[in-house]
Order: sequence, then C-alpha cells, then structure tokens
Amino acid sequence: MSINVPTILTWFRITMIPLVISLFYLPENWFGIILRDTWIAMVFMFSALTDWLDGWLARRWKQTSAFGAFLDPVADKLMVCSALLILLNLNRIDTLIALIIVGREIIISSLRAWMAQIGANNNVRVHRLGKLKTILQMIAIPCLFFDKKFDGQLYCLGSGLITLAAILAVWSMLYYLQRAWFVIKN
Repeated sequence: MSINVPTILTWFRITMIPLVISLFYLPENWFGIILRDTWIAMVFMFSALTDWLDGWLARRWKQTSAFGAFLDPVADKLMVCSALLILLNLNRIDTLIALIIVGREIIISSLRAWMAQIGANNNVRVHRLGKLKTILQMIAIPCLFFDKKFDGQLYCLGSGLITLAAILAVWSMLYYLQRAWFVIKN
C-alpha cells in the first residue's frame, strides 16, 4: 500500500463519515436543526471536494495505485450511503430513491469484485454514466440537508438532482450488467 497525498485525502474522506453521523445525532438544542443541517451539508461538500481533488492529484502527480483505485469508490459509497440514510431518517428523500441508489452500489460493487476475480475487470471499469451519477449525488445531497423551511429552492434543486441520480443509477447499472453479460456468455 503506497501512502501519498491522494490516498491520505481518501482516508480523510472516510474519517468525515463518523463526523457527519455524529452531527446528525447531536441534541437539537445544541445547535438547532438548521445549523446542524448546515454543518452536515458543509462537511459533506468538503468531503465531496476531496473526492475530486484526490483523483485529480493522483492523475496529475502520477500517484495512482491499485489500493487507491479500490479505496476511492469505497469511500464514496460509504459517504453517499451514510448521507442517504440520514436524509431518509429526516424524511427528505423518498425510500425508493434511497433503495435504488444503495442497491445499485451494492450490485455494482459485487459485480466489479466478481469480474476482478475472473480477470475481466476492464469490462466494468468506471463509465461516464457512473461519474455523472456521482456528481449529481454530490451536489444533490448537501442541497437536501437544507430543509424546505430553511431554503426551499436548494431543497427543490436537491430533490430534482437526486431523482436524476437515481435514474442514472439504474441506467449505469444496466450498462455495467450488459458489459458483464457479454463476458459471462463467452
């Protein structure tokens, strides 16, 4: 395992997950709901920026590694799934949206692990549909932390973007499954 700045940023993103969860469970009288949710949104946005930064630095500095390629999507999935569960608890997203996105992540992660075992992981490498889904999620989730009562426009934007992300989740999942099916048939 190589330790470099991109990998450290990815580990940092993973350590932000318990912070987001802890902020959610703070007593409401400590900050109030609006300030609590604003802090959660800011921590999530900062984490999302480190996701972009670690990939950019890894490519720019030629510090890509197999471990980094494994850990980065794990960090993303943990971060997004944690945030979705909190938003579900706050009744700010529909259960179906959360199930689609989380279910897709489990299916594609399992598919990638299996394809790697049979030496066909190139068939399910990251595609632009998956990248676009991730970008939409990373923008939508902080917007959804702003309750309708606080900032209805951000909430509406987040609602629309998370719905698009769910649609792209299904579309990209079908794309990856189709790519894997050709390997399975042959």
